Amino acid sequence: MMSQYNKSNEHLESALSYIPLGAQTFSKSQMAFPKDAAPLFLSHGKGCMVSDVDGNEYIDFVNGLLAISLGYCDPDVDQSVMQQMQSGVSFSLSHPIETSVAKKICELIPCAEQVRFAKNGSDATSAAIRLARAFTNREHVAVCGYHGWQDWYIGSTSRNLGVPKAVQSLTHTFQYNNLESLRAILEANEIAAVIMEPMNVAFPEAGFLQGVKELCEQFGAVLIFDETITGFRFDIGGAQSLFGVTPDLATFGKGIANGYPISVICGRADIMALMNDIFFSGTFAGETLSLAAALATIEKMQRDDVINHVTTLGDTLSKGVQHLIETHNTQSWMSVSGHPSWSFFNIAPQGNYSALQLRSLFIQEMAKRGILINCSHNLSFSHKAHHIDSLLTAYDEVLPILVNAVEQQCLDKCFTGTPLENVFKVR
Repeated sequence: MMSQYNKSNEHLESALSYIPLGAQTFSKSQMAFPKDAAPLFLSHGKGCMVSDVDGNEYIDFVNGLLAISLGYCDPDVDQSVMQQMQSGVSFSLSHPIETSVAKKICELIPCAEQVRFAKNGSDATSAAIRLARAFTNREHVAVCGYHGWQDWYIGSTSRNLGVPKAVQSLTHTFQYNNLESLRAILEANEIAAVIMEPMNVAFPEAGFLQGVKELCEQFGAVLIFDETITGFRFDIGGAQSLFGVTPDLATFGKGIANGYPISVICGRADIMALMNDIFFSGTFAGETLSLAAALATIEKMQRDDVINHVTTLGDTLSKGVQHLIETHNTQSWMSVSGHPSWSFFNIAPQGNYSALQLRSLFIQEMAKRGILINCSHNLSFSHKAHHIDSLLTAYDEVLPILVNAVEQQCLDKCFTGTPLENVFKVR
């Protein structure tokens, strides 16, 4: 039996005195992991295993919100970073490693003719939008998916507090796998950019991504693929390579450097040339440790066939969860979707309980069984077949608990923590 989360609660109380929310990221806070029912602070990790501040150990299926692509403390990445550390981190002028990583990206990513670096996915997507607006001399943008915290995007969601209405009015949301919803926006507005996740919860229907590209060409909009998650996960060349549709610009981040902070804007040379004119400049964009980590991560992905390993494991996992859903006869309110390397366990409202209440109970019961998970399966190269077996065993035990809670209307008795809060729904 796992111990309680006393030290996590102590750390949270202390953190809340100095840090709003007590965390730096919504998805790592008590809004995403229920207080008193799951850990809130981790102390260390190795491979796909992490330990919380109370000393409990978990198989990690969150993986730093998909930033950990190889595993915690990967020896090849660590060695590369430590070697670079010996000669310096941030310099007064550019460092040659910037060119080395940019060249590698241009060799792998279909749309990449030139590259710039940043630190967060929000940095990269915002830079891409500024480029597109400069290139087209237009202001409106069409969005599909999640693209970060900056005003131009977040103003289109329910988390728009503090965003000027004038900015909100420039962003229009279209539906995935619905070309007509995009066409309507393009016909009604002078659109500078169509920015989208090429895939998240659902696979693109036949012709959808190509149709988006054709609409962008027809209406003179810049097509941007936000590959912050899909890049270096779905395929070494990104989702654009996997699905055979090349955008004008693309952004990358998350797992490109196995947890080190770096993001990428890349694309057509004629559009990227406007980087000379727009203002996009950051002190730490050329920080060498993250670039060394990126180079080591990409080279290991190529050398060890990382993408195939993760995809194969994920396929086994998705099929296993689907089988258990059918075994426990919960198909009407549970499902699995997404790409094998980033799949989703979907829980719909059932009986007297909301999806968030049921998800809270799910996370609690998984944590009791040594599984750190929200409701997606974020795999890394360090996951092996026995880790997937452990996860499926936990599913087999937890699904009946959810069913019983619904049928007996006893979730309040089963759940010991503080229920999750909804940040906003985007996928």
